[in-house]
Amino acid sequence: MIRVLLTDDQPLLITGLRMVLDAHEGIEVVGEAHDGEQAVTAAARLRPDVVVMDVRMPVLNGIEATRRITADQPDVRVLIMTTFDLDEYAFAGLRAGASGFVLKDIAPEAFVDAIRTVAAGDAVVAPRVTRRLLETFAAHLPDPQPDGRLDSLTEREREVLVAMALGRTNGEIAAEFCLSEATVKTHVSRVLGKLGARDRVQAVIVAYETRLVVPA
Repeated sequence: MIRVLLTDDQPLLITGLRMVLDAHEGIEVVGEAHDGEQAVTAAARLRPDVVVMDVRMPVLNGIEATRRITADQPDVRVLIMTTFDLDEYAFAGLRAGASGFVLKDIAPEAFVDAIRTVAAGDAVVAPRVTRRLLETFAAHLPDPQPDGRLDSLTEREREVLVAMALGRTNGEIAAEFCLSEATVKTHVSRVLGKLGARDRVQAVIVAYETRLVVPA
């Protein structure tokens, strides 16, 4: 059972999301929050698998709430909901630890798929969208700092990380380096483990923040 916490300052939207999720087996809405502070408190109390997080909320915004939740509860996944696919708040949410983002006009079935994907430990942002998002807001990245995590990567793992950051799928990475997809998945898993990344999105952010990959 995937346990979901819904967070939004619009009760009508939460009601709609709850109705969508309640209609699907294997998903349970365990709580609601109407501002960021409530979201942090509810996440600590309810221990959901996924928090659906609005960005613009009173008391505490969704970005800071996401940062606090993912820092205190590494196993909790956060799915950002935003209005625009290149909203700077969505980018900030990913850097704060969210596992992806969806638009508020998302189709019901796609929303359910996103919940399941995030709960399974994957990101819901397509690789090329991730790259576009990061490159659009690259100017907001801080100056690069030495990061010992990169030193732990083998040469092949660095190549795989760069390919991930450039928007390559596992199949494309396999073709580029003449590897099987199973081998690529193993490399990706090792990269995530060595970087302490929750998913591919977080690994790609590390690649950009350390300037291992420089935006065009």
